Amino acid sequence: MAASKVYFTTFHTTLEENIQQKLSRLLLTAGMDQIDFRNRYVAIKMHFGEPGNLAYLRPNYAKTVADLVRQLGGKPFLTDCNTLYVGGRKNALDHIESAYVNGFTPYTTGCHIIIADGLKGSDDVAVPVDGEYVKNARIGRALMDADIVISLTHFKGHEATGIGGTIKNLGMGGGSRAGKKEMHADGKPAVNESKCIGCGACHKICAHDAPTIENRKMHIDTNKCVGCGRCIAVCPMDAIEGVYDPNGHLLNCKMAEYAKAVVQGRPSFHISLAMDISPNCDCHAENDVPVIPNVGMFASFDPVALDEACAEMCSRMPRNPNAAFEDASSDDLFHAVHTVTHWQDQTEHGEKIGLGSREYKLIEI
Repeated sequence: MAASKVYFTTFHTTLEENIQQKLSRLLLTAGMDQIDFRNRYVAIKMHFGEPGNLAYLRPNYAKTVADLVRQLGGKPFLTDCNTLYVGGRKNALDHIESAYVNGFTPYTTGCHIIIADGLKGSDDVAVPVDGEYVKNARIGRALMDADIVISLTHFKGHEATGIGGTIKNLGMGGGSRAGKKEMHADGKPAVNESKCIGCGACHKICAHDAPTIENRKMHIDTNKCVGCGRCIAVCPMDAIEGVYDPNGHLLNCKMAEYAKAVVQGRPSFHISLAMDISPNCDCHAENDVPVIPNVGMFASFDPVALDEACAEMCSRMPRNPNAAFEDASSDDLFHAVHTVTHWQDQTEHGEKIGLGSREYKLIEI
């Protein structure tokens, strides 16, 4: 497969051009205006941030993208799907309220929010993808109703998939609750009972009543567990461990196939901002310090090349000595953050199924 073009610019500004203007220039230079937006519905797929997390993208960036879509004749809306776990985005009402609290209102972004899989996360479409692991992806209906898909991604680390990039934004983020359950179904966490103190934090965060406490020790009902990993993140004693080999590989591969289901057969364009690069997903109700300094803004028609370029450039950056690393000696930044993950599974499988190319040409503006 031929190398794809990935356009890049730093966050440096001048007196003549601010960050939002520079982002708009990046998108036009990368060719976003080559898409015919006239009178077409445009889904801007992004993450509104779990309440309590401050690493998510500011609404200003969404406004920049929405304004450009309008200038090109399109009808933009911001969208995401509901979550599997307990939190501020588990149904459409809470999800929209959380987005508003975090600043994503029609007055700040210039467009409305539509939660793609409906009130309870059950409004989805079975999209044929005929993948190696997924035959019919369960994608949020509003996302599939759009004529054009624009992904606006906060590039970061992730405790289960290694990176939270464009493939994850489209694949995991585009899946309805049923779709998320399918993607997570192969990975079940394990409990180290010698560390468990029976605090019940895992039980409170689980939307499926999988953890139970007996004799001050937690046990997981694997028949109820969907493998979302939220219990791993909230355990204060690090007593819950992810079993990601080979299950992490399957999660990343399924996610790539879901991403293909979202973009296949219609125009799409992808934007990734590598800033406030937290070790974990924006789904957390907190965020740790960034693992590296801000890198820059990326854009491409190819989601695989975009993730590959972002991850490689991040790995070349100096590391924050105050950040959380499991193995600081690793040359790969995101493996250093979460050693059990292998983010390359996403891009390798994405290339294999025709989602994009891992080979890229970086064009700096």
